[in-house]
Amino acid sequence: MSSSELRRTALDATHRALGATMTDFAGWDMPLRYGSEREEHVAVRTRAGLFDLSHMGEITVTGPQAAELLNFALVGNIGTVKPGRARYTMICREDGGILDDLIVYRLGESEAASPHYMVVANASNAQVVLDALTERAAGFDAEVRDDRDAYALLAVQGPESPGILASLTDADLDGLKYYAGLPGTVAGVPALIARTGYTGEDGFELFVQPEHAVEVWQALTKAGEGAGLVPCGLSCRDTLRLEAGMPLYGNELTTSLTPFDAGLGRVVKFEKEGDFVGRAALTEAASRAEQNPPRVLVGLVAEGRRVPRAGYPVVAGGEVIGEVTSGAPSPTLGKPIAMAYVDPAHAAPGTEGVGVDIRGSHEPYEVVALPFYKRQK
Repeated sequence: MSSSELRRTALDATHRALGATMTDFAGWDMPLRYGSEREEHVAVRTRAGLFDLSHMGEITVTGPQAAELLNFALVGNIGTVKPGRARYTMICREDGGILDDLIVYRLGESEAASPHYMVVANASNAQVVLDALTERAAGFDAEVRDDRDAYALLAVQGPESPGILASLTDADLDGLKYYAGLPGTVAGVPALIARTGYTGEDGFELFVQPEHAVEVWQALTKAGEGAGLVPCGLSCRDTLRLEAGMPLYGNELTTSLTPFDAGLGRVVKFEKEGDFVGRAALTEAASRAEQNPPRVLVGLVAEGRRVPRAGYPVVAGGEVIGEVTSGAPSPTLGKPIAMAYVDPAHAAPGTEGVGVDIRGSHEPYEVVALPFYKRQK
């Protein structure tokens, strides 16, 4: 796809004015980094970073049977999500394979109001999720609407983010729990303010109309000047989520894996009423995982300097025992790290003799529990 065909966010000119290195990500022209990705990463861990995430896919589900539709279409129990709260969940195929991992926000002020949900899909899967929800809506009194063009999404992440945002909003941030969202204004602009993120830090994601994106970005930049806020690209977002042990669709999650294979069986709620897409296959996958545990997602920390990449074999005793799904240098640990699926026999933290085959050379790695990094609360 040529750069002229790529979709551009409402902040495109802002990124270029800041000298961003742009990249094609899921058909969008997105900022990879503005300067040093290491410095952007450290800023989020120690101060604050500002991201443009407008490539994410927003899908609105409304109507009297919106909750029933989502309970049927997704593996989670969406019917129990209270107004103003959000839930991490997945959408699976009939065979249990993961189509995408999602965040579902329940909007609206009261239990009495007609349910109103916003499903946020990964950019690379937004169309697939939209098509699946539309197809699965047959027979339900509910409407599925493509709202990808209705929102720009900005994220401010890091320990200084509550103070920065508090100076610009009328919303009660102190009362806003993790995985909750509430309507408010940011710099005078109407926004859905959510305490969610993909960095392992405290922070907020701000859904605004695209025509307001630039003024909100500029207001946050100005408010964050004294706190060391910097603009951040997708490159540091990837190393931040890797340190935090958060899965990335296409790496740790794919259609060839069920949530149980990915160690995320907890998101599948068999106790909810009625059928849901993939229930039979996932029941089987759950029982299979219990009797014969699948490969386990673990953390690997390098003893040397060479960086493992997705697809590299994990080895022990001359045998291939797994595969790297994501790898990068970790600015926080000061060493290369990776997530990998490995055989259960080699999954315990501290397991001896595990390495990664990096172009024919078996580099030693330490097996550790995920996440690599957890913020101090």
